[in-house]
Amino acid sequence: MADFSDTIAVCPGTYDPVTEGHLDIIRRATCLFSRVVVGVAAVSPRKDTLFSAPERVTFLRGSLGETIEVDVFDTLLVDFARKWDARALVKGLRAISDFEYEFQMAQLNRKLASDIETVYLMASPEYSFLSSSGVKEIARFGGNVNDLVPPEVARRLAELFQ
Repeated sequence: MADFSDTIAVCPGTYDPVTEGHLDIIRRATCLFSRVVVGVAAVSPRKDTLFSAPERVTFLRGSLGETIEVDVFDTLLVDFARKWDARALVKGLRAISDFEYEFQMAQLNRKLASDIETVYLMASPEYSFLSSSGVKEIARFGGNVNDLVPPEVARRLAELFQ
């Protein structure tokens, strides 16, 4: 079994918005690694963001407290990981639909930085259906997202879509 007790890990994502599923993966990663840095992608080539990067950072810091570092990046993920001397990238997997994309990204990252491992944590059952895009759609149509996101995120979504 791998020993990650002296390893810095990066939990990257867009976090637009952060969900309870994201927080679950990040918190579980803190039990495996000596230090966890949450990397917030400033932009995503795959999706438009609803919240600005500084607002997403504020949501994460408010939910995680002071013990976990949160930082924005607009570079290659492996370059961001090297900035923090991280040796691992931690990602969550919900379903087989996540696997194909994540597998491709892991192989590309491995090609760019063979010294950085990608580690996957399976979503906890209660969050296996949860996605930021799903949360935004529910909120857009007036649905209740209080159990899906931190309170500050739920409040901001209500403000945006009322």
